[in-house]
Amino acid sequence: MHLRGEGARKLDTVESTRTMELSLAHPAVKAFMCGALSGTCSTLLFQPLDLVKTRLQTLQNSVEPGSGRLGMMRMILNVVRTERLPGLWKGVSPSLMRTIPGVGLYFSTYGSLKQHFFQDKNPTALGAVLLGGGARAVAGVLMSPVTVIKTRYECGRFRYESVTGALRSVCRTEGPAALYSGLMATMLRDVPFSGIYVMFYSQMKSNLPNEISVSAFAPLANFSCGILAGVSASLVTQPADVVKTLVQVNPQLSTIDAVRFIYVEHGLEGFLRGALPRCLRRTMMAAMAWTVYEQMMAYLGLKT
Repeated sequence: MHLRGEGARKLDTVESTRTMELSLAHPAVKAFMCGALSGTCSTLLFQPLDLVKTRLQTLQNSVEPGSGRLGMMRMILNVVRTERLPGLWKGVSPSLMRTIPGVGLYFSTYGSLKQHFFQDKNPTALGAVLLGGGARAVAGVLMSPVTVIKTRYECGRFRYESVTGALRSVCRTEGPAALYSGLMATMLRDVPFSGIYVMFYSQMKSNLPNEISVSAFAPLANFSCGILAGVSASLVTQPADVVKTLVQVNPQLSTIDAVRFIYVEHGLEGFLRGALPRCLRRTMMAAMAWTVYEQMMAYLGLKT
């Protein structure tokens, strides 16, 4: 009886190990893990640009008349002077809490959609737009609460002690709906960005000479394609980013109210506020995330 019990326990252990190995071997899980790691690396490197972009978009109204235009370098120096160098990484905790699962969800959803609708074929330009936009919509809706907290951390107006404390505070004082403030503007920014990015990126990659695609320079070539795609997508979606930031910091505003406020107060130029740091950050982050993701997927023997 004792030997039979030992054998049953060993069999159960072997079966559970096999189940775990099979689940980890699923392409969607591998894509999630590769995406999460690539997003972590890019977030840690480029968080200062995100903070500067948010400050430019939310603090401009407090600048005194005649003090001159508040640009990216001036904002960086101001943050370092008042909050020291680590101040440039303020909000990195909620950024990581959003990026690790968010980028993982994005790439696993992207891989699943591509496999379901295109199998081993390369998507058309329209197909690439729909793939990128669809994957981003899923990740964006699920990660919206953390995105709101990240924006509030970075803007400097709120004094939250921790991410979980911030979530509790918002739910208690403003209601759970506040965690989805700016969701429409976020979707108007992120879905087109991802769709345009994937379209340009996949089309440029497909036009690379085959000898480059299979050479040791392939990661550099992919990164360059990512840079060009990121610049195009960032500029197109910049106005929606300004609106999104304003709504998340001021949840009493609707998206239409925010658009009207920006236009009345600052004109069309107001919709381009923070464009330079955002363009640099989004372009570099996307290019790095896709390059690392594709290299890791290739290492695991999976197609992207």
